[in-house]
Amino acid sequence: MKLVDVLKVVLAATMAMTTVEAIWLEVPTSWPKCVYEEIHTNVLVFAHYFVIRDEDQIQANIVPTISVEVTSPFGNNLHNKENVTHGQFGFTTTEPGKYLACFMMSNHIPGSKSVTVGLRWRTGIDAKDWDSVAKKEKIDGVELELVKLEGLVQTIRGNLVYLKKREEEMREVSERTNAAVARFSIMSLSICILAAAMQIWYLKLFFRKKKLI
Repeated sequence: MKLVDVLKVVLAATMAMTTVEAIWLEVPTSWPKCVYEEIHTNVLVFAHYFVIRDEDQIQANIVPTISVEVTSPFGNNLHNKENVTHGQFGFTTTEPGKYLACFMMSNHIPGSKSVTVGLRWRTGIDAKDWDSVAKKEKIDGVELELVKLEGLVQTIRGNLVYLKKREEEMREVSERTNAAVARFSIMSLSICILAAAMQIWYLKLFFRKKKLI
C-alpha cells in the first residue's frame, strides 16, 4: 500500500471517529426517555443537552423543563438535574458497560404530549477541548493534527483491547453453556434409556403374571 493510500485511510478513520451529530429525543409526559452507550474504562465523555421549543410554545412564552439523570453501569449517579432547560456533564469512565442518560419532563405543558430534547454526546478524543490543548501545549497546524492522530490511535487500540476482552468473556460463557447443554443432554438421554428399560421390565413382569408369555 502506498503512503498516499495510508494517509487516505488514516484521514477517513479520523473523520469517522470525530464526526458527532446531535440527536433529537421525543420525551413523553408520562415516562422518561433513556439513551445509553456501551463504553470501556478510562474514556472521556462529554455531553450537552437542551430543550427545543416549537413555534406554539415560543409564541405562548411556554418554557418546558426537564429532569436529567446519568448513571454508570453499576448504578452510580454521575449527573442529576431537575427543572432545567439545558445543561452539560462530563466524566471519565471507571466502569466498563452501558452508561445511561434518562430525560423526563418536569412541568406539565397543556396540550403537549411530549417535549423535544437535543443531545450531543461525545466520547474519546472528540470529547477533548483541542483549543485548550493547543494553547496549553503551544502547538498548532500539523503538530496539532499529529497529536489528534496519536489520540485516535490510542482510542482505536483501547477499543480493540476492550473488544478482545469482551470476545474472550463471550467465548468463556459460550464454552460453559455448551458444556452445560452437553451434560444436560447426556443426563436426559440416560433418564430416557432408564425409563424405557423399566417399562420393558414392567411389561415382561405383567405378561408373565397374566401367563401371556
